[in-house]
Amino acid sequence: MNEGFLNPQQILKNIPLKEDMIACDFGSGSGGWAIPLAHELKAGMVYAIDVLESAVSALDGKISAQQLFNIKTISGDIEKGVKIKDGYFDLILMTNLLFQVENRDFVMQEAKRVLKPNGMVLIIDWKKDAPVGSKEGRLSIEEAVLLGEKNGFKKEKEIGSGNFHWGLLLRKI
Repeated sequence: MNEGFLNPQQILKNIPLKEDMIACDFGSGSGGWAIPLAHELKAGMVYAIDVLESAVSALDGKISAQQLFNIKTISGDIEKGVKIKDGYFDLILMTNLLFQVENRDFVMQEAKRVLKPNGMVLIIDWKKDAPVGSKEGRLSIEEAVLLGEKNGFKKEKEIGSGNFHWGLLLRKI
């Protein structure tokens, strides 16, 4: 494993997954996390939401090529809210997302709304001092813990995520 860059398979091993979980990848891009998660949740379902049609289309192509039947793509803007019922998911992924969003509180409230009681959020984001990636909008893991606490989550644990990212598992309270 290249320690410097994200390895979704390795990171996902550090969270308590069950095969039948229902998860959602906020800002899924072309599926770098949704696909490995779908392989872990063999009897579950992964919803992958992204604002970019091109990313959703690329992920749809990968889903078809790999014959993955437990991923559903959704075109949508998380910052405007997702059309998903309350208390639906066991797990939300936010990987390289928070540094990009304008209203982090809204995104966290939306995660809380769609999570089941005791549901989890995995946040992976750029370290403030990482020499690669966009520098704008980065937050520290401490700021993310505070953001979570302010929006109804408690810190479960920190997760090693390579040289350039930090990882945090929060639980809905």
